[in-house]
Parts: sequence; structure tokens; C-alpha cells
Amino acid sequence: MAAMSDVVAVWEVALSDGVHKVQFEHGTTTGKRVVTVDNKELLRRNWMFKLVGKESFTIGKGHKAVIFIEAVSGFAYQYTLDVDGKSLEKFIENRSKTSKTWTLTLDGVDTRIVLEKDTMDIWCNGKQMETAGEFVDDGTETHFTIGNHGCYVKAISSGKRRDGIVHSLIVDGSEIPEAME
Repeated sequence: MAAMSDVVAVWEVALSDGVHKVQFEHGTTTGKRVVTVDNKELLRRNWMFKLVGKESFTIGKGHKAVIFIEAVSGFAYQYTLDVDGKSLEKFIENRSKTSKTWTLTLDGVDTRIVLEKDTMDIWCNGKQMETAGEFVDDGTETHFTIGNHGCYVKAISSGKRRDGIVHSLIVDGSEIPEAME
């Protein structure tokens, strides 16, 4: 483990396959740069003469990430993370439009379920689920199972163009509230 003083930034990035922790070490005397994702070292550069610049790597299942290192004043630096070509803030805002997340405890296990609205893919604790879709009177239901729990995502029109389609998760007959990530 590096000297704590070299860790200059830590970000959490919520993706369909899980919440990933990105850590960046920047040795401003040696120019050392280390990128760690989920406690795995992905990139290490020792003795870099240029203290500013960028480092590119991948998070989760193919999301491109870039850490930008910029001088602010004197020997102060600013670090920003872009994911899929957007600032982390914009990426998170966009994810909230294209996905929906629920968290619950099933059989004593913390469970995170993510719906990707554009593809209707469903992920549970980082694994893509086998699903079966069916049309019902007021919309669609996408069925899947977790252990011996019957689950489905119900998609119905809100009746308002601005709000679009409302997605809700039903597990063993009970609706689960959406998680705010």
C-alpha cells in the first residue's frame, strides 16, 4: 500500500455491474501515478517528469475512464474523472435517465438490481440476469428469479409525455422502492 499522502482522489462510479471504487495516487515529487479500481492496480507509472496530463483505463464492463491532472496554482493540482467521454457528474446524471437501481436484502444478502432502460437488461449484484418479457394489459413485465424469489420489472406508461414510462420492481409480490445512488 502506498503512503496515504500520495492518494489524491477517490471516486465511486455506479455501473450496471456494480459500484466501482476508483483511487488515484499522484506523487508530486516523483511524478508517480497509480490508478486502482476496486483495490486492483490497473496502471502504475514511476518517475514521470511531466506532472500534468491524463491517464486512461477501463472501469467495469468496457466503460472508458480518464483521469485529468491539471495544475491549479504553484504546486496545487486538480484531478477530474471522465467516464465514457463525460464528466463524472454528467455521466451520473445521464445514467439516472438510462437506468434504474433498487437495493434490498434477500435471504440476508445485500442485493443491488439494475435495469438498463434502453435494452431492458437486468443486472443483479454484477451479473446479467436471464429474463422473460411478456405483454400485460397496462404495459410489460420482465420476469427473472433470484434464488427462489420471483421478480419482475413492470413498465407502464405514466400517461404524461414528459415522464415517459414508469418502471417498478416487484419481488415476491411486493413493490421495492427505488434506490438513490
